[in-house]
Amino acid sequence: MNTQSKIILSLNKNIIIQAIKDSFKKLNPKTQLKNPVMFLVFVGAILTSVIFLKNSFNGQFSGFNMQIALWLWFTVLFANFAEAVSEGRGKAQAESLRKSKTNTKARKLVNSKEEIVYATELKVNDLVVCETGDIIPGDGEVVEGISSVDESAITGESAPVIRESGGDRSAVTGGTKVISDRIVIKITSEQGNTFLDRMIALVEGAKRQKTPNEIALTILLSGLSIVFLLAVVTLKPFAIYSEIASGFKGNSPVTITILIALLVCLIPTTIGGLLSAIGISGMDRLVKRNILAKSGKAVEAAGDIDVLLLDKTGTITLGNRQVTAFLPLKHISVVKLAEAAQLSSLADETPEGRSIVVLAKETYGLRGINITEKDAKFIPFSAQTKMSGVDLRANGDGAERRIRKGAADAIKNYIESLGEEYPTEISQIVNEVAQQGSTPLVVAENGKVLGVIHLKDIVKGGIKERFEQLRKMGIKTIMITGDNPLTAVSIAAEAGVDDYISEAKPEDKLKRIREEQAKGHLIAMIGDGTNDAPALAQADVGVAMNTGTQAAREAGNMVDLDSNPTKLIEVVEIGKQLLMTRGALTTFSIANDIAKYFAIIPAIFASLYAVGGAKGPLSVLNLMGLVTPESAILSAVIFNALIIIALIPLALKGVAYRPMGAAAVLKRNLWIYGFGGLIVPFIGIKLIDIMINFLRFV
Repeated sequence: MNTQSKIILSLNKNIIIQAIKDSFKKLNPKTQLKNPVMFLVFVGAILTSVIFLKNSFNGQFSGFNMQIALWLWFTVLFANFAEAVSEGRGKAQAESLRKSKTNTKARKLVNSKEEIVYATELKVNDLVVCETGDIIPGDGEVVEGISSVDESAITGESAPVIRESGGDRSAVTGGTKVISDRIVIKITSEQGNTFLDRMIALVEGAKRQKTPNEIALTILLSGLSIVFLLAVVTLKPFAIYSEIASGFKGNSPVTITILIALLVCLIPTTIGGLLSAIGISGMDRLVKRNILAKSGKAVEAAGDIDVLLLDKTGTITLGNRQVTAFLPLKHISVVKLAEAAQLSSLADETPEGRSIVVLAKETYGLRGINITEKDAKFIPFSAQTKMSGVDLRANGDGAERRIRKGAADAIKNYIESLGEEYPTEISQIVNEVAQQGSTPLVVAENGKVLGVIHLKDIVKGGIKERFEQLRKMGIKTIMITGDNPLTAVSIAAEAGVDDYISEAKPEDKLKRIREEQAKGHLIAMIGDGTNDAPALAQADVGVAMNTGTQAAREAGNMVDLDSNPTKLIEVVEIGKQLLMTRGALTTFSIANDIAKYFAIIPAIFASLYAVGGAKGPLSVLNLMGLVTPESAILSAVIFNALIIIALIPLALKGVAYRPMGAAAVLKRNLWIYGFGGLIVPFIGIKLIDIMINFLRFV
């Protein structure tokens, strides 16, 4: 994350000022109605204000009623402020993204001729040309050429990325800049519905919908509020009856204002006021890591997943396999094997192919031949044949050399199709290489096997510890690889994954996801290719790489703008943190109610059954020793408002994440936030009571 992004994400002065303004805008009843708990507080604030104004006009001014009304309004405003701050950070991010959208012109291809048009005029399937220095006018896929693209406007990373046609790195995003070569792009998104447009709308929170868990919690909180509402409503007739029965009429200060204050303090206003902020900040934390969640549901699902599917290459391993040795058959010289391997790799631009050419050159002094003179015909690698190679003339006799390199089973099928014998010795070498967790490539020339190329992919440092953390969280890890079973089991053991799928094809991934989901598991996976799209769409959390194809990005419900596959582990942690934060603050909020109960109920009925100015028998419940009924009620209302403001940083930042199971998280929350939710109000209300009486506010 660059410095500019860090500044944007901080709570700067502009965000605070705008959040204060938005807090008042959110007083719209339609907005308040979306949060049932805070809507009750909103209605209570209106009623207490009406009662205060009515009494004042009748010459019965009450400073106590005025303060209750003001603090109820503050409670509503503080809850609005918490949500507005969360949205404000998103709007700041959106503004940064919006700056990357420029009213650029596009070089549209019409009948193979270029026409200059505005980018806003482009339609789906239009072809545009982009060269060095051009701004890509819209989302699309490269259909011709290869180029370096600067995506720093979106990802914040200055390093350019390669975009090319015909592969899994073909997708480009509008607003990014071409810094080399020439490419032809096919537009895939309508203007107004581009990737960047959707990013802006999502981070602004304009399309944020409540997640299933958030809806369930809202229903629970609403139910609790209704229960407290019914209980509070019965207090007035109970107080009237008690006064009549005791013969001490007028001793109980049970007024409408006090009953409203009691209701507001007893309903779970703390979590009610922070619930929306917690959800928004969960998506915000993903954006800070350059991950775009298409919905809050995806973030929440990440916290619930218990099975994680990861590709081996680039995720568990570094991804750039390098040749470490040439292993010839006994009757073949290592130089002959190295030469054949080098010739078959001259047109191979992959890291593996380049490493073969370099090792053959540096170790055995072999230099590349003039492929033009040899009439070389290169056979590219394909997923169907699983091998590549070259056909070229030998020396002056016109004989042809047909060199092939590829997976052991592919070369075996190739050799046997020519009527030649596949040596058992080569199978032994292949197995030995595979058992070391490496990849064997078999080399053959004119139907005769020469030996094996030993390719090794290094397991990333610290990845085993990350998987151990996930295991502690109750998450099962499954490695997906196209390698043979021997190689797969070796890498799986070294990396510490729980299971693996070897020689995996797209349908294998989809099948495994469906099998796990049928068992009741929630699945997460990553992908970047079109062949990953079905599995990404099927998974509960599908993280698509931004460097991948448009199909993959559309299928996933998250997009990693940095295209770093290991971020899937961070996505899980952020999802867990969201659920932990919501659970912790819910526990704290409900525990708060118990303390506020002991502050207000004794205060309301302290004078009941009291004789001659003495304390009534119910005053024994005044455990805090609050000075007067009025100061007790006012202290509880003030604390109820201030605690929302105090917890905003925690709601935005999230509870500190720890890899632990659900039972351990619940136990920890009960101790820290449950017990803390009991103790903090006792201390806070008492201190406020002392201050109120010292300043003689009542």
